[in-house]
Amino acid sequence: MTNNRIWLSLAQMSGNEQKYIQEAFDTNWVVPLGPNVDAFERELEQYLGEGVHVVALSSGTAALHLAMVMLGVGPGDEVLCQSFTFAASANPICYLGAKPIFVDSERESWNLCPIKLEETIKERIAVTGRAPKVVIPVHLYGMPAKMDEINEIAQRYNIAVLEDAAEALGSEYRGKKCGTLGQYACLSFNGNKMITTSGGGALVCPTADSASLAKFYATQARDNAPHYQHSKIGYNYRLSNISAGIGRGQMTALESFVERRREINQSYRQLLSSLTGISFQTNPSPHFHSNYWLTSIIIEPSVARFTREDLRLALEAANIESRPLWKPMHLQPVFGSTVELDNSVCSNLFEKGLCLPSHPGLTNAHLERIAQVILSLHSSTNL
Repeated sequence: MTNNRIWLSLAQMSGNEQKYIQEAFDTNWVVPLGPNVDAFERELEQYLGEGVHVVALSSGTAALHLAMVMLGVGPGDEVLCQSFTFAASANPICYLGAKPIFVDSERESWNLCPIKLEETIKERIAVTGRAPKVVIPVHLYGMPAKMDEINEIAQRYNIAVLEDAAEALGSEYRGKKCGTLGQYACLSFNGNKMITTSGGGALVCPTADSASLAKFYATQARDNAPHYQHSKIGYNYRLSNISAGIGRGQMTALESFVERRREINQSYRQLLSSLTGISFQTNPSPHFHSNYWLTSIIIEPSVARFTREDLRLALEAANIESRPLWKPMHLQPVFGSTVELDNSVCSNLFEKGLCLPSHPGLTNAHLERIAQVILSLHSSTNL
C-alpha cells in the first residue's frame, strides 16, 4: 500500500462541473450574476423543499452577516451563539458591533443546549433588561441541533433563529432538511464542505420578498434609479456565474456524496468496534439524520490509555490528516472579553475529540489504513 497523503475532507468532482463552466464562458456570463446563479438557486430550493428561497453568495460567512443585517442586528445588541463552532459563526456578530454571548452544548448532539440556552436568556434579561436579538444554533459536523426545543424557547422570548447549516447540507431533522429549520439559514460551499463552488455560500430565506431584499443588500444596495444611488449600506456578496456553474455540477452528485460520507462513518464504526475508550458522534434518535460531514470521535484517555493528541500525532506520522474538534469560541483569545458562562461540555469535547478523514474520495483501503493506525496505537498502549 502506498503512503500517499490522506486528507481530511477534499472536494470531489461529479464530472459535470466543466459543462456548466464552459457554458458560462461560451455565453460570456463571467460576472457575479447569470443563468448558472439563477439555476443553482432554484436547484437548492428544490432540494431543500419547505418553500424556501435561496440567495447564492460569496461565502457562508457572508450569509450569516447578511441574515443578521436582515434581522436588524446592530451596535449594542446581544446575539446568542453556540460556543462549539468555527469562528465564522461568531465573527459576523462583531462586524455589526453586536456582542456575542456563547452558550454551551449538550452531550447528545454536541450542539446548542436548550436548557442552557433558556438559562442564558433569563440571565441576560436580568442583566440588560432585554432579550438577545438572535440565536445561532450550529449543526456541528452535520449533526442536527435539537431544533424543536431551540425554536420553542426562541419563540417564547421573541428571539430570531439563524440556523448555521454550513456543515449540514443533506442532513435532516424530523424529516426536514437542515437549512429549513430557522427563520434564516446559511449554507457553505467551501472546498471541504458537502458540495463546493470553490468558495461560496447561500442564504436561505423564508419568503420571496426577503430573498429579494437580501439580493439588494448583496449587490451594493443600489437603488432603483438610472444613476448610481444608494440609500443603504450594501455589500459585494453575490456568487459568480462561473462558481455557480461548479455548484450546479456538484448538485448532480450531492445525494451520492451524502450517502458515501454516511457509509464512511459506518465503516469506521465497524473497523474500530473492538476498541475501548473511543466513542462516535451519533444521531441521538431516529429524528436525527446526520450527513456525517466529518466522522468525529471522542477518546477517553483513562480507558483508551492514549489521548486525542497522541492519536493525531500517530496519524500524522502515517501521513494522514486529522483535526481536533473546533476550539470553542469562549476559549478563543479574540473573544476573551465576552460574558463568562459555564461551557464545560464543549470544553471537554474539544479536549478529547478528533475528526477523521471523511471525504467521498476515500476508498475502503484508505479507511483500513487509517483504522490500522488507530488499532496499532490502542494495542501498544494496552499491553
